[in-house]
Amino acid sequence: MSQLSPHDLERATTIIAAVEGAFASKVVGQRTLLRSLLITVMARGHVLLESVPGLAKTLSASVLSSAVAASFSRVQCTPDLLPSDIIGTQVYDPRTATFSTQLGPVHAHFVLLDEINRSSAKTQSAMLEAMQERQTTIGGVTHRLPDPFLVLATQNPIDEEGTYVLPQAQMDRFLLKEVLRHPSPHEEAQMLRRIADGALRDSSVDPVASLDDVVFLQSVADRAHVDESILRYVVEIVNITRDPGAFLPAETARYVEHGASPRGAIAFLQAARAAAVLDGRDHVRPEDVVGVRHQVLRHRLVLTFEAVAAKVSPDDVVDAVFAAVRTP
Repeated sequence: MSQLSPHDLERATTIIAAVEGAFASKVVGQRTLLRSLLITVMARGHVLLESVPGLAKTLSASVLSSAVAASFSRVQCTPDLLPSDIIGTQVYDPRTATFSTQLGPVHAHFVLLDEINRSSAKTQSAMLEAMQERQTTIGGVTHRLPDPFLVLATQNPIDEEGTYVLPQAQMDRFLLKEVLRHPSPHEEAQMLRRIADGALRDSSVDPVASLDDVVFLQSVADRAHVDESILRYVVEIVNITRDPGAFLPAETARYVEHGASPRGAIAFLQAARAAAVLDGRDHVRPEDVVGVRHQVLRHRLVLTFEAVAAKVSPDDVVDAVFAAVRTP
């Protein structure tokens, strides 16, 4: 793989700045969300978003897709949603006595699955298979999904009645999990000013980058240098989650039932590379790994019932894991 040149890094920085500017023109705050979305896009992954309603998840996804001239679709997940409603189906035409294929909304560059835990396990499985294989099969014919392809799935943590919890094996397929917070009073006031001035009546933005630019950013992230010490650092972190009793204090170790799979280590590598490029560097530093620790691990750690009862946050356990590892 060719090394990352200063020219490539400069071009990547220019593209990222343009996208960030377009995002900020429509979305107030949510800088952490934007960073997670950019990391996910550059790492060719998918992201799980958790928050109460009204924190601009749909707006953020729509604005980001418009900024890079990508197609966007939104699926409102409900218990009666069928796999064919997402991936597509064959439609019979009685005039010609033939079947034609109608592709579903998953065949878009950016797909928002709103409240994914409200759909049935069968529908969740069909969607997550498309995420993994990046293709769908309809009537025995395989249809490739567009490139780039990004799934943003949302969950509402305060309204769990009538929901189907995602199995851990499916959660593991999301590169990152971002937990959104309410805006600060200053940001909320700024949002109201924009609404009062009519600046947010139209949520679309003019494209400031192309799909070719997105593919270029992905190739730049792939070429970011990762030192052997960083790789050992990631492996040590992930292994501590699997054997917490040997490394963590007893009062913390008892809260971890299962640790991260090898996908967790891969996610750290991919996300850290993308984070380094976002910060204008051609190489990964330990702080890039530290900076994505919560997003990478919070949905990959299975906590015990005791932890849930004590309201122990996965982020607190992640911090304890990192505190037990010497930074290279």
